[in-house]
Amino acid sequence: MIRLQLSLTTSIRRLNGFPVRLDIPLFLLALLLCLLGLAVQFSAGGEDLDQLIRQAVRIVVAVAIMLALSTVPIEVLRRFSPPIYLAAVGLVILVLAIGFTGRGAQRWLDLGGFRFQPSELLKLAIPMMVAYVLTSTFFKNYRNIAFWISGVLVLVPAFLVYLQPDLGTALLIIAVGAAAIFFGGLSWRWVGISSFSVLALIPLIWPFLQDYQKTRVLTLFDPWSDPLGRGYHSIQSMIAIGSGGISGKGWLQGSQSQLDFLPERNTDFVFSVFAEEFGFVGGMILIFIYSLLIARCLMIAYRCDYDFARIVVCSVAIMTFVHLFVNVGMVAGILPVVGLPLPLISYGGTSMVTVLAGLGLVMGAQYAKRTV
Repeated sequence: MIRLQLSLTTSIRRLNGFPVRLDIPLFLLALLLCLLGLAVQFSAGGEDLDQLIRQAVRIVVAVAIMLALSTVPIEVLRRFSPPIYLAAVGLVILVLAIGFTGRGAQRWLDLGGFRFQPSELLKLAIPMMVAYVLTSTFFKNYRNIAFWISGVLVLVPAFLVYLQPDLGTALLIIAVGAAAIFFGGLSWRWVGISSFSVLALIPLIWPFLQDYQKTRVLTLFDPWSDPLGRGYHSIQSMIAIGSGGISGKGWLQGSQSQLDFLPERNTDFVFSVFAEEFGFVGGMILIFIYSLLIARCLMIAYRCDYDFARIVVCSVAIMTFVHLFVNVGMVAGILPVVGLPLPLISYGGTSMVTVLAGLGLVMGAQYAKRTV
């Protein structure tokens, strides 16, 4: 069995002479989630084959990008982190100027029928840039300055994303950037001070929120105050999850999704579809698969002896965790509805590419050597 696994690993890594740096456990876990996503998308989409094929094509493209990035030495990506960051920020600014507007938000660039969400790039570009700054020899003797610069590099693009408006993605960007700064060596004392400051500032943020954002927060505490309006999404989602029971109603048998009661069932509320069809047991198994994927990323980070690679890998793990935590909490009614997709499961291309590209960076990072 061990010889077979080693032979398979070598064959894949040398496929057609192309040096794919494939981490078998990570790749299989990601592929399993993508396949589960296709199954639930087929159900959530009303057995629409065209939609299923579009999602399958996105997965193939995203996997190709993941494998391609795994071949790029992480040392090379480090040198290109500043232009990648500037390009991502520039695209976000372009969105604010000429971006496509949909559902009250200006978040996409329309490239001849292909819509692209540049804010997704920031989820990788920001931790790469923060890691670049914190591992730079120039700031070796000026650590405090490096941390302040890193904070600005995180907050400026997060504010631009908030202006779209996209509070959910802006908060995720801040979380991923903060994680990169923390794994870059920020002391626990500053972590405590920062956490206390954020909690103290929460009441001051309220007046600056959009009306619909305030409504989402208020709806969290009492969705039944407007069951056919602002509370409809949360109520229908909780009904779907509850109706699944322990073992679920079975694939393609969910009443909330099949009878079109559950809104956004392909994207934000896809976990509700999964929980209704496969029940509590299925939901826990899905979360367990995510946990294994995140744990594998952290294991690779632990083995990294190259600081830049370690920071980036940890940030990818945190990005995946926050996506999972917020999405599941949102559909379960314990967090406000902020519109974050379920990684590798929700319908969409940009998010799929971002997550798998991040995993490609993780695969390549484990081969990095300390050079700075």
